[in-house]
Amino acid sequence: MARVEIYDTTLRDGIQAENFNLSVDDRIRITKKLDSFGVDFIEGGWPGANPSAVEYFQKMRDVQLKHAQLAAFGSTRQFKNYPDKDPNLAALLAAQTPVITIFGKTWDFHVIHALQINPRDNLRIIFDSLAYLGQFEKRLIYDAEHFFDGFKANPEYALATLGKAIDGGAETLVLCDTNGGTLPHEMVLIIQQVQEFIKKKGSSVKLGIHAHNDSETAVANSLLAVSLGVTQVQGTINGFGERCGNANLVSILPSLVLKMGCECKSGDNLDQLHETSRLVNELANIPHNRYQPYVGESAFAHKGGVHVSAVQRNPLTYEHIDPERVGNVRRILISDQAGRSNVLHKAEKYGLDLKSDNPVVATIIKQLKEMENQGYQYEGAEASFELLMRRAMGWGHEFFQLKSLRTMDHKYRMDRDPLSEATIRVCTKSGGEVHTASMGDGPVNALDKALRKALTKFYPSLKEVELIDFKVRVLSGEHGTGARVRVLIESKDAHSSWGTVGVSHNVIEAAWQALVDSFVYKLMKDEMKKA
Repeated sequence: MARVEIYDTTLRDGIQAENFNLSVDDRIRITKKLDSFGVDFIEGGWPGANPSAVEYFQKMRDVQLKHAQLAAFGSTRQFKNYPDKDPNLAALLAAQTPVITIFGKTWDFHVIHALQINPRDNLRIIFDSLAYLGQFEKRLIYDAEHFFDGFKANPEYALATLGKAIDGGAETLVLCDTNGGTLPHEMVLIIQQVQEFIKKKGSSVKLGIHAHNDSETAVANSLLAVSLGVTQVQGTINGFGERCGNANLVSILPSLVLKMGCECKSGDNLDQLHETSRLVNELANIPHNRYQPYVGESAFAHKGGVHVSAVQRNPLTYEHIDPERVGNVRRILISDQAGRSNVLHKAEKYGLDLKSDNPVVATIIKQLKEMENQGYQYEGAEASFELLMRRAMGWGHEFFQLKSLRTMDHKYRMDRDPLSEATIRVCTKSGGEVHTASMGDGPVNALDKALRKALTKFYPSLKEVELIDFKVRVLSGEHGTGARVRVLIESKDAHSSWGTVGVSHNVIEAAWQALVDSFVYKLMKDEMKKA
């Protein structure tokens, strides 16, 4: 079986998508997930063009990746600069990554009109840039920007740019369909001619593919390229990217492994595909695409009577793969069995002794459906889901009980931020009623501070808890300001991080739910360690 390298560019190319934004901490969380998922290369950003990318690479120096190699992305040197004086190349080296990916112009049209230099000079800067970076013992990947359009316009020049990249020391040449307009039948002939060129040159350089989706062929082009012998696939989680997006790794990976017999590290972890896809959506605060192949909520949902009857006899009648292989679940929309395997999988993950014939499984599924109908989603809030499961199984430890809460915002000057204050009354199991108040940067921060003030006297470990992310999503715009909202909170202590969720018409109430789950989860874990 062919070995294929998976190169993820969600954190660079993906964030160029409209309405797709990630904080630096979000990027680090995604990096860790991609690493555990088995992605081979993670492109962290362009340090020469983006301050947030610089911050990301600085923070990543303290993160130990188990499998993936981190790549910094940038361009070839500017024509006016010597390589050792070029700010972009200097920024790539300053990122201190084991891999550097640089792109260069392969379409003479771009060389003349965008760079405004002589095509021969472009060949020089491709060679010079790679040769200079190669002195620093970096793995070098060369992205041949606009390669397919360039080849169609001037094949001799496009191949000449690849030749200079090989001479400069590139380990992998990535053929980029930057405008996303190349169709599969065109790609076959072009890749074959590139392979012949490399063969004649006597090089062992590897080939990669970087496809955009402007013609809805990015996934097809990527799979076709692998079938022709290309050994690296670049893409993004869920296909995010500028304009119409990049090749969708969430569709490419299972197709490579399950249908084409290819090998890659992520293939060993395909059951994480569903949760990886949804984690990126949640952190970017983007609704999940229920119709997305492989991982969408509807990908293995069956409603029609004929389909349901056939699938219950043998799922292969209307399913192209077993959904559990990609971490998804079969959903029979008229049956209470939907989601059973997923619940049992989570129970095993959480260390819960839950058998498939236990009536509690049906109870959990029923509660889960009810909560999802209200707008709850647990992919980015597994702590809340674990609490739901444990409560259904009889765990009823009540560390504290809310008596009342109030938040106030006072806008006393139009040129200053409002003052936010939260007042709270809670009862603990051992300390009676506690009444506290706190100011904060917004009502949720004030509520967080007030609750901590009330509880840390009885539960000192809550001082370790830090709220590191807070997201609000309006679930439906049809009711305007009266719509339900979902609040997702990420918390951490010295050992781990966890996500919790709340849903309500009132954003403060939703935030309270997520905040309480966060504290209860921490206290539950502390109690379990003592047991």
